[in-house]
Amino acid sequence: MNQTAQASTSALPVLGAALTIGDLERLHNWVMEGNRDLELQEFCYAEILNADWRPLADRYKQLLDGHQGKVGIHGPFWGFEINTRDPDIAALVSKRMLQALDVCEYLGADMMVVHSPYTAWDVNNSYNFEGDDEATIRRCHRIMGEAVKKAEDIGVTIVIENVQDKDPHARVELAKSFDSDAVRVSLDTGHAYYAHGMEGAPPVDYFVAAAGKMLAHVHLQDADGCADRHWAPGEGTLRWRAVMDSIRRHCDAPRLILELKDNSKLITGAEFLEGMGLGR
Repeated sequence: MNQTAQASTSALPVLGAALTIGDLERLHNWVMEGNRDLELQEFCYAEILNADWRPLADRYKQLLDGHQGKVGIHGPFWGFEINTRDPDIAALVSKRMLQALDVCEYLGADMMVVHSPYTAWDVNNSYNFEGDDEATIRRCHRIMGEAVKKAEDIGVTIVIENVQDKDPHARVELAKSFDSDAVRVSLDTGHAYYAHGMEGAPPVDYFVAAAGKMLAHVHLQDADGCADRHWAPGEGTLRWRAVMDSIRRHCDAPRLILELKDNSKLITGAEFLEGMGLGR
């Protein structure tokens, strides 16, 4: 490879991955040689957060000794929304956020993914329930306020990931409403593709443009516009060049994380994007 080609390749974004401890053990060389950004997956589960999670965290730290990439976690989301109306559940959501941030602090992780509260139902009924948008933001602030303050104190960025979002702007406005460097947004490409195919949302690259410089994290997964497939890039019909070009044009180097259903295909998916000249 000549110097011009090497320089061009080195300018491409590094592709990271969402992994469990077993995945990291199997893919250790690939991760370490590329100093790839990671998202650790187990700490979204209540049964782990409520137990002694330190031995698992210690195993991660052992495996990642010398790792120079960035490390985040997927925060808790099962069984609740961050704008829940039930005060008892709201207290539990706040507790889960703080538990997960304790993990981040112990690991030295600097990012935590949480799920957006917005759905297509919200968009389709926005004129039917006057003031509900503002009420959603107020509830999110009450529930997440302490977690956001802790995230600021320990140097963690909380990123709000689209899940059932039809409106690409809503969670961006929610993140901005905290007026904190510790709150940004995440984009899941397959979730956005589902919303486009089944709910009439804009295409995936429009979700990118709507987030702009608020986009700090991306879940890369291929799909068919019908369901949340989490296929490896190249297995579905997502327009990868449009998505990656939009990231390059509108965003400030967000973390790119392959989040797949089958991580035995992770390197193949990364190689597909590399072959398109979209990452390395």
